Amino acid sequence: MKSPSRRDITRRTAYSGLLLATMLVLGYVESLLPAVAGVPGIKLGLSNSVLIFAVYMLDLPTAWVLMILKVLLSGLLFGGFNTIMYAMAGGALSTLFMSVLSRVKSLHPVVVSMTGGVMHNVGQVTVAMLLLHTPQLLYYMAILIFVGMACGALTGVCATSVMKHLKSIK
Repeated sequence: MKSPSRRDITRRTAYSGLLLATMLVLGYVESLLPAVAGVPGIKLGLSNSVLIFAVYMLDLPTAWVLMILKVLLSGLLFGGFNTIMYAMAGGALSTLFMSVLSRVKSLHPVVVSMTGGVMHNVGQVTVAMLLLHTPQLLYYMAILIFVGMACGALTGVCATSVMKHLKSIK
């Protein structure tokens, strides 16, 4: 196996930096938008369209690093420790499922993204239930499953569209 050249490493690093910056900007723009229908915790997850793109177009370790850096940096810039904790739980579970399912050739990226959206909500609500000792949040999870599917479908369509156009450019 041939090791990557310095140029390849530099290119991958620059590309990853652009993707991370895009994720941070999309996350910030989304934080400026009002809560959907006045319901807390529901947002589109625009930066996740970049993550699903990374899962499919880059290697999985790079996608994981992007997710971790996005959570840490956006938490430090726009949130706090609690934001990081909840986002890391949701991001890790989401990225885990998307990493596994993206390798199943028969699954469309939109389905993988929908699963990622649902698992992100599952991770966050699970942490909230554990920290707040509030098992009643399980009822809220029922709503968030449908919201995760809808938002995941939308971000998956965005990512698929970008991937299709980038493949045609190559």
